[in-house]
Amino acid sequence: MELTEKTLSSAPAFEGRLLHLRIDSVQLPDGTTAQREIIEHPGGVGIVALTEAREVLLVQQYRHPYGSILTEIPAGKREPGEPPLLTGQRELAEETGYQAAHFTPLGTVYPTPGYCDEVIHLYMATGLQPIEAHPDADEFLHVLRRPLDTLVEQILAGEIPDAKTQIAVLKVHHLLTNTQEKGV
Repeated sequence: MELTEKTLSSAPAFEGRLLHLRIDSVQLPDGTTAQREIIEHPGGVGIVALTEAREVLLVQQYRHPYGSILTEIPAGKREPGEPPLLTGQRELAEETGYQAAHFTPLGTVYPTPGYCDEVIHLYMATGLQPIEAHPDADEFLHVLRRPLDTLVEQILAGEIPDAKTQIAVLKVHHLLTNTQEKGV
């Protein structure tokens, strides 16, 4: 059975500073039509900054949609036309006050594919060196360190609800565990 939906029309519904909403009319595989509400997002980058002592740099910040303080990997939105690696380098420096000598790509994540086109690029950053942090004017956060193994335990216990953090940290843990087991 064919699964692809054909876009019949598309109309903007809201133009915000960060997000745009459009309404698409689509033809479903069975020939009927439906509407899709799509949030257009510029995309982002998340960084697992790993120290030589296998500690992960994290940020804690208040997230208004959830009404709580979340613990997350450093991350941020891409500027128009900005390469993901450049976004990651910028966000790591701005949020944590560190720069990295090496960035290892961890792939991409579609955090909410049912209604948003956001793509988050994930990286592991190593060879960290301290610099001066410069958070955005509207960013208020605390930087902390957590041992990688402890962070994995917190993720598995449901204590870290942020999806990009869960995915990126578990990927790094898996990557490092497999590398050690293979003697690389």
